[in-house]
Amino acid sequence: MAGENLTGIKEFILLGFSDVPNLQGLLFGIFIIIYVSILTGNGLIIVVTKCDPALQTPMYFFLGNFSFLEICYTSVTLPRMLADLWTQRRIISLSMCAVQLGFFLIIGCTECFLLAVMAYDRYVAICRPLYYPLIMNYKMCVQLVIGSWTSAILLEAGLTYEIFSLPFCGSNKLNHIFCDAPPLVKLTCGDNPFNEFPVYVNALLFGMFPFLLILVSYIKIITTILKLPSATGRSKAFSTCSSHLIVVGLFFGSAIITYLLPKSKESGRTDKVLSLFYTTLTPLFNPLIYSLRNKDVIVAMKKLLPEWLDSSCK
Repeated sequence: MAGENLTGIKEFILLGFSDVPNLQGLLFGIFIIIYVSILTGNGLIIVVTKCDPALQTPMYFFLGNFSFLEICYTSVTLPRMLADLWTQRRIISLSMCAVQLGFFLIIGCTECFLLAVMAYDRYVAICRPLYYPLIMNYKMCVQLVIGSWTSAILLEAGLTYEIFSLPFCGSNKLNHIFCDAPPLVKLTCGDNPFNEFPVYVNALLFGMFPFLLILVSYIKIITTILKLPSATGRSKAFSTCSSHLIVVGLFFGSAIITYLLPKSKESGRTDKVLSLFYTTLTPLFNPLIYSLRNKDVIVAMKKLLPEWLDSSCK
């Protein structure tokens, strides 16, 4: 029976926001504005951190890479969601669902690792300032980014394969806005808690472990900052870390609730809302958080924007 059901299910129906049919047009308009804002805002951060000589430091190198990740992360889910809202078709093949889940997990895991790397960068800068140029040299920064990508690809490709190796039974209706691991596992045959075990282990090891590294880093950072004799020095040190902490809180908070807390049968709508936090709102707020709370980025934008406007008018 399981084998018969597995070969029978060739596609899934993404229910998405089908429970609010009167709001489809409004949701399409809202999400397309959000998507364009994410592309523009994060694209601007990438350009500014690459073009301004004053921002050629490890902190802004990682910020530029993080903004690139945010664009990739959103582009895995939002264009498909916009197409579903526009066409009302909502059908995704088994293979395309696997591809979407694979890219989503890989980019999400890379973000977790990169956020941990950014916390380590702030730890070295504040707690080991004399060794900072030696430790966080350009070669090390590149290796940390490549290591984050490579580790995520190896780990999450395996989880994607494992999920789609399970037989799917009964309904092919996926009560979510994109192909994500928890709602997919709910449609598998056999002992559902046992099937969910790899997803929980993956989230615990490769989500919570970077989060704990960030937590330890910031405990040491705050301890060091409080020992600084100058109030100006303490204020400057806190300002360089606060933006990162806000992004960490938004991203990990919603992801932990989605992947690690126990689920009920009625939790589908809550899961959709929470998934929008880490797939849409964090990439949307990222440029605002880092630009509005960072004087260096504001200065760089004020300097570069007039140059672009002058060149476009000529």
